[in-house]
Amino acid sequence: MILPIVGYGDPVLRKVGAEISPEYPNLSELIANMYDTMYNAYGVGLAAPQIGLAIRLFIVDTAPFAESDDLSTEETEQLKSFKKTFINAKIVKEEGNEWGFNEGCLSIPEVREDVFRKERITIEYVDENFVKHSDVYDGLIARVIQHEYDHIEGILFTDKISSLKKTLIKKRLQNIIDGKIFPDYRMKFFNKKGR
Repeated sequence: MILPIVGYGDPVLRKVGAEISPEYPNLSELIANMYDTMYNAYGVGLAAPQIGLAIRLFIVDTAPFAESDDLSTEETEQLKSFKKTFINAKIVKEEGNEWGFNEGCLSIPEVREDVFRKERITIEYVDENFVKHSDVYDGLIARVIQHEYDHIEGILFTDKISSLKKTLIKKRLQNIIDGKIFPDYRMKFFNKKGR
């Protein structure tokens, strides 16, 4: 089922997510709905706060990035097949150089900015079967994970840009809060009844 995506300005996007247990109600259905919602909006990641739930759950599927011409064959293959569910995640290490990439967010449509992040991460999490993992990722996969991880920490990519850039996008952010934008997927706006 496709769920409405919560727009910028909603307090749930600023909450630190709570850990969940295998007994979380209808968890497998929730995860399936999140994938449906993400694919419907042509996203590469979606975190539970973006559908109104302040819990430590996010999903990633980097396949759309595999279509870029600037990648090596190895990178293309990695991106094409990377699809994962992260529950109760904790990034334990970020290392390497910071590099910029133009990021967007399904909760902040029509706004894209260059964000600088470390190139490699070590993350501990459990998957949808509550099997523990500790993995190292780099490049675009690490970036997508960092972006989604920020959501479960109550952080948005717009927090990571300069004050000048924030000033320049202020009106666009207010339009999202007020529901004065019309993305081609369902959204719930803070100052407006959902459409």
